Amino acid sequence: MHVAVIGAGIVGVTTAYELATDGHRVTVYERRASVAEETSFANAGVVAPGYVAPWSAPGMTSKVIWHLLHRHAPVRLARPIGLAHWRWMWRWWQACRAPTSRANRERMYRLARYSQQRLGALGHDLRLEFEQRLGYLVLLRTPRDLALARDGLKLLAEMGVQFHLVGADKVRALEPGLNPGAELHAAVHLPDALVGNCRQFAHLLRHEAQRLGVDFRFQREVLALQPGSRPRVRHRGSASPEAPIDDGCDAVVVCAALGAPALLDALGLRLPLLAVHGYSITAPLREVDGQPLSGPHASVMDERYKVAISRLGQRVRVAGSAELGGRADRHHPAALATLYKVLDDWFPGCAQLAQAQPWKGARPMLPDGPPVLGASGAEGIWLNLGHGSSGWALSCGSARVLADLLARRSPAIDIEGLGLDRLRL
Repeated sequence: MHVAVIGAGIVGVTTAYELATDGHRVTVYERRASVAEETSFANAGVVAPGYVAPWSAPGMTSKVIWHLLHRHAPVRLARPIGLAHWRWMWRWWQACRAPTSRANRERMYRLARYSQQRLGALGHDLRLEFEQRLGYLVLLRTPRDLALARDGLKLLAEMGVQFHLVGADKVRALEPGLNPGAELHAAVHLPDALVGNCRQFAHLLRHEAQRLGVDFRFQREVLALQPGSRPRVRHRGSASPEAPIDDGCDAVVVCAALGAPALLDALGLRLPLLAVHGYSITAPLREVDGQPLSGPHASVMDERYKVAISRLGQRVRVAGSAELGGRADRHHPAALATLYKVLDDWFPGCAQLAQAQPWKGARPMLPDGPPVLGASGAEGIWLNLGHGSSGWALSCGSARVLADLLARRSPAIDIEGLGLDRLRL
């Protein structure tokens, strides 16, 4: 079977690879010049299934409103905000009901756990080195922060996630580079979670996919899809005025993230997909005699500010914030200020900030949390999108599920609630 994959972010690359391992002939269309150039470019790099959860949860409405009133907030609104944003927030608010939220959290955790297993298998079997390290600490500054985290810890225990609640002394033993003067009460330690370079993994897996015959066509803008028993992809050079080209295939898998709504709207499929922007800064670690001065051993997250600090080789990456509205090319100064603040709180002086690279990425998210995997309802068109801020954590599992569904095989996990039906009003 000849399968066209639209998009070469981490989800598109993993999907292309899994389809190729099943023996399909795969063509990938990507508007950028390489893989992982947009949402997958500079994320936090954390793969922690227990903390993959929907934003839509009981009590989140009041938390978001409270955050909006503070300077160092994990959630922000930015102008312009359009009607689509208000519609999305309405559906998000509806999904905050306890039964709906719990079902979606269980779906996401199931997929995230499977995805981590698949990531581990790929890394081992293909001998991929993507700056991966084990261990994740969720830092709790005060007893109040711990009290607020109790419900989440109860859910982790119910789902069977391996974690330990550890005191400040144990935290500092696990991460000796932490600022000794920083206020620290406790932390949640997830020893099996990992941090890794998502973009590097995407490049490595691209080469493995090409060895299996996958054809990556970069700087190709997909203009339209034509469903049918032999669906067609209309595309042209993203930087040239050449006439569009129509390519036929046996199936199309849409992994295009931000480019998906325009393609799917034309087919009568209107997904409530919204770009929620995230920020990161990446900087080299300071060195003394060729050794890093400090910085995290693996990855930590400041629970109060929802900011992750990750070690990627000889660099540190600080990532967080969720911005609704605004423009992709306009950085919010307060969002970046929060990242610098949290880094300075926990690892002061660890990075060469004069060389810091700021990044802002649009993470296409569905209002209830889980992605959409499977048939679109339009003949020959399949979907693997809507992963939001969890694309790296969900990509490998989502790709394998999609490949199994396309081959009419039963996936290795229960995929209830991961299809299009849950989004129909």
